Amino acid sequence: MEKDIKQGSNTVVESLKNHGVEYVFGIPGAKIDGVFNALVDDGPELIVTRHEQNAAFMAQGIGRLTGKPGVVIATSGPGASNLATGLVTATAEGDPVLAIAGQVKRSDLLKLTHQSMDNAALFKPITKYSAEIQDPETISEIMANAFRLATASKQGASFISIPQDVVDAQVTNQHIKPLEDPRLGVARGEEIDALSKRIEAAQLPVLLVGMRSSSQEVTEAIRELVQKTDLPVVETFQAAGVISRELENHFFGRVGLFRNQPGDALLKRSDLIIAIGYDPIEYEARNWNAEKDAKIIVIDDTPAEIDGFMQPEKELIGDIAGNLLALTTSLTGTQTTDEAKLYLDDLRIRLNDRDVVKNKKTTGLVHPLEVINVLQEKTDDSMTVTVDVGSHYIWMARHFKSYEPRHLLFSNGMQTLGVALPWAISAALVRPNTQIISISGDGGFLFSSQDLETAVRKNLKIIHLVWNDGHYNMVEFQEEMKYNRSSGVELGPVDFVKYAESFGALGLRATSKNELEEAIQIGMETDGPVIIDIPIDYSDNQDLGKSILPDQFY
Repeated sequence: MEKDIKQGSNTVVESLKNHGVEYVFGIPGAKIDGVFNALVDDGPELIVTRHEQNAAFMAQGIGRLTGKPGVVIATSGPGASNLATGLVTATAEGDPVLAIAGQVKRSDLLKLTHQSMDNAALFKPITKYSAEIQDPETISEIMANAFRLATASKQGASFISIPQDVVDAQVTNQHIKPLEDPRLGVARGEEIDALSKRIEAAQLPVLLVGMRSSSQEVTEAIRELVQKTDLPVVETFQAAGVISRELENHFFGRVGLFRNQPGDALLKRSDLIIAIGYDPIEYEARNWNAEKDAKIIVIDDTPAEIDGFMQPEKELIGDIAGNLLALTTSLTGTQTTDEAKLYLDDLRIRLNDRDVVKNKKTTGLVHPLEVINVLQEKTDDSMTVTVDVGSHYIWMARHFKSYEPRHLLFSNGMQTLGVALPWAISAALVRPNTQIISISGDGGFLFSSQDLETAVRKNLKIIHLVWNDGHYNMVEFQEEMKYNRSSGVELGPVDFVKYAESFGALGLRATSKNELEEAIQIGMETDGPVIIDIPIDYSDNQDLGKSILPDQFY
């Protein structure tokens, strides 16, 4: 029987198809152009970007939104190394990605030749899997393993390096079909019963929900548990939206940076913290358990990272949703005491009071809370909001309410500048009939703004807000707290309206709350990307970093 002979490039594309990949982001080059050539005739939609780092962010965005690996492809040398920031961010923050990079021919691997470097070694410390293919007959199996490891908990990035002659070589092996992921089990009945009794004995048990709580299955299980028990909930930044609009009275804010939020106060007051899908990179236990006296139970699919501040009494490691549903069945209703309810009522008042703009004095500038309140009024639960890193990210994480998981996205592991616009592009592809809003500072926007052209080319419905103050302000206010002065944070002026127009996008400027309301409305009525430049009033930023919890919160 005659064997079906294909090139390595065709095998790569066939593997992508087998694993259900819908989009490939990247930039071609001589060492990997065979794969790009194969994508012309078959396979996922190719989206060419303006920078490999942004392509990696877009792949990460697909991974976070869908739970399935996003795919990025780049050429050798700097094409590969430009992926590094995106891949370390994906791995740190639990987002599945498959990255493929070209490599020089195998005969040149040990020579000092054009774009020759040890790709696999470069990416090994920052990915879950890093390999270079030496035999074209193994392309399909290596890709299958890379996909599996990217999606296994804790999810993250896989990297494959493919020499040019492997891409061009003939392949006779059959393509490997994806295997069904193994299903984790549920804890034994006696373990569930023991946890139920521990919760029932507590005066103020609290759920701390983290990044691995944000899948639809786990989110639904948490909501059922909260609905039955009235347990209060604190979200990490990456768990935003786990608590629904209907359960909002059980939501006590988010934690993820300085220890000065109502959620921090609640965690300190609690005599039992149930950490669900929590990862220490989101908010280290040394922040929320500085006194080392918290009583902690872990429900997760990944064992807890143990240190002096994180020593759980018990871990239920396995099917998170299954364990939560079993726990819900085992518990007998409301689990908060009358005294705890009085404390929670007071804390809820304080939580809501933070959202009010107080003593605004500046004109021609918009206060962060004004921006957030306008956004809150203009957005609905179908819309996705992506947030870059900077002072705006602290304001948004603390004050903006989201009621669906993976609809408010933050980089809180690596705190990577430049993610907002690329993630917005991913969201616009995955959720094409909804409005996407992305937010950055003027510094972070220019880290990735070259791919505004990609958004224009694809005619994506994105409104991007630039909080503009002419500084790297998140660094600035922290330097001022430490040294009573700042350094290295001043930026030159950019006319973001003209900048947007030069790309073919609509550019607007809003210098007041009313102008912002009007600009966002225009943006929502516009077909294609819109950039809104917002001169921002950061005069209240010193309060963001206060690290001492007010005594009255306790």
